[in-house]
Amino acid sequence: MPVTGRRPTHAPFIAADVGGTHVRIGLVHGGDPVEVLHYRKYACADFPGLAGIIAAFLATLPDAGTIHRGVIACAGHALEDGSLLSANLPWPVAPGRIRAQLGFDDFRLINDFEAVAHAVTAADAHALLRLSGPERAPPGPTLVVGPGTGLGAAVRIPGHPRATVLATEAGQASLTVSTELEIAVLQAFGRERRHIPIEHALSGPGLVRLHAALAQVRGTTPTQATPDAITAAALAGDDALARDTLELFCGLLGSAVGDMALLYGAHGGVYLAGGILPRIRDFLAHSSFVQRFLDKGPMREVLLRIPVTLVEHGQLGVIGAASWYLGQEQNDNEERMPAR
Repeated sequence: MPVTGRRPTHAPFIAADVGGTHVRIGLVHGGDPVEVLHYRKYACADFPGLAGIIAAFLATLPDAGTIHRGVIACAGHALEDGSLLSANLPWPVAPGRIRAQLGFDDFRLINDFEAVAHAVTAADAHALLRLSGPERAPPGPTLVVGPGTGLGAAVRIPGHPRATVLATEAGQASLTVSTELEIAVLQAFGRERRHIPIEHALSGPGLVRLHAALAQVRGTTPTQATPDAITAAALAGDDALARDTLELFCGLLGSAVGDMALLYGAHGGVYLAGGILPRIRDFLAHSSFVQRFLDKGPMREVLLRIPVTLVEHGQLGVIGAASWYLGQEQNDNEERMPAR
């Protein structure tokens, strides 16, 4: 969604990937491929709002006064007034207000996983691990999904002259379970709320909820209090509850991603991103993730043909937001051209 003033130029611009915990931000030069000239990562909790983070980044640049354009990739649902509705951000995001605060001419907003999907063609350079399926798949829709502060997902559909990317609210769909243990955990969740979205379990905060619910099911007390602590204890192997929590997380994730691959017809491949997964790559590879991803009855044969690859999120959100922004500028320029 654009918030524009004067016509944009070809000068470098700001591109940011805004998550519930961190903001990754870069000074970007448009090209093929997009070039990130400067890059930094900031903690959301250290600032009263997004404009403050962008201003802090601009203060590190030698030619900040020449930068008048920007784009942000952010989780949430855009409202008619231009603001963003998100359950996972510590402060509101209103692009028009931010544009005015920064004195920018042009400031636009894109869904965070929609941005990652725009960068997925460059994902091979960031690939960490192929979990399932062949090395390559025939051209087709590609699913990008991952747990962070919430759970995001987007679908990239090849096309000419350019691909189409569909943002989704997949993280808000209802969580489904299969095993007796998962049913018991879901019942524990249900004592607190009626609608149990996927991201209630499959996210950083969701990992903590799973840990607490699993402890409740087993009649014990949680041993860890944060996602990082649960992950570290599980990987160390000296905390059975933490390890079982992470295994539960991986199984549920495999099942949810398998459902999404079928729902969206992701024959072109599945890319897993997000801040949690790279830290548990080896655990994920040896967990029940792949088994649960494939466990879809006769559709197993279809899913076996879909590559599932873990990628390093890193700068993908920044690169994808920048790529989308340049495409929007091109569209604007084409619309302004007089008909021949």
